[in-house]
Amino acid sequence: MGRRHPRTVVVTGASAGIGRAAARAFGRRGDRVALLARGREGLDAAASDVEATGGRALPLVVDMADQRQVDEAAAVIEDEFGPLDVWVNNAFAAVFAPFSEVEPEEFRRVTEVSYLGYVHGTRAALARMRPRDAGTIVQVGSALGHRGIPLQSAYCGAKHAITGFTESLRCELLHEKSRVNLTMVTLPGVNTPQFDWSLSRMPRRAQPVSPIYQPEVAASAITYAADHPERRNYWVGGSTVFTLLANKVAPGLVDRYLARTGYASQQTDQAQRPGSPVNLWEPVDGGNGKDFGAHGRFDRTAKVSSPQLWASRNHGRIAALGALTALTLVRAFRRNRPRG
Repeated sequence: MGRRHPRTVVVTGASAGIGRAAARAFGRRGDRVALLARGREGLDAAASDVEATGGRALPLVVDMADQRQVDEAAAVIEDEFGPLDVWVNNAFAAVFAPFSEVEPEEFRRVTEVSYLGYVHGTRAALARMRPRDAGTIVQVGSALGHRGIPLQSAYCGAKHAITGFTESLRCELLHEKSRVNLTMVTLPGVNTPQFDWSLSRMPRRAQPVSPIYQPEVAASAITYAADHPERRNYWVGGSTVFTLLANKVAPGLVDRYLARTGYASQQTDQAQRPGSPVNLWEPVDGGNGKDFGAHGRFDRTAKVSSPQLWASRNHGRIAALGALTALTLVRAFRRNRPRG
């Protein structure tokens, strides 16, 4: 699906990490980008990024856990920028700890932001897209929405819920013969500030499970999905493919593997720093002049490309090439098989 003119795009969780990188990517295309997040400093910096790359920016302080705030923001965006073309749900919160050490109110907060935030964003977008029978919603998902890992029960639960919610809604849109598009981008571990501001009760500093990818890889997948929403899901990273397929084939074996490796693989060798910032209840870039940006502290090891993303984009060509190769091999076998 080609793009002939600037679009009105909403990115939630846009002040840092993947959302920040995605906002920049849409800005480079000249889009009108509405930025939703809680932290004013990060939002203002993200807006400057968008405008520096050629787009227009509208930063709005919004807690995605609050449906009223989300809906009011959507109304402001359409008043300022016109009808919504693309809505990207990305905002989340997380807690790194064994389930028994996560307080009920903490688990609830993660669920309200990371799952219900997507529900609220989707509802606000659909309320405006459905009457026009046009628009695209991109759900930023995770391999952890298909395979849970230890120490992230609240986040994994929310991501699983997003997957089920999206599948259900997609069926309803198909039933209605709606031309509103709904697609998902399933991501691996990404180098974002999440691992410096999420509440953690682990003894050592948090890190993504390797291999780690730069947020620009995720942003590239998000913008591509917005342009080509006919695919129901885009998988990013070979680790995502391996995780999802292994879990389908041998989930019990994956359970035991993660029980053995999952704790160490999510922690660095550095001790957890006392007094580290926590963004679960309040933004860590609110009123203190701190802008966390798109990248975390893993630039030295993070990958800047994903062959799997290319394969996901070109699955039709790959399938055609595979069929052609198989046909060629069959014909060669028939020509050269022994007679008699």
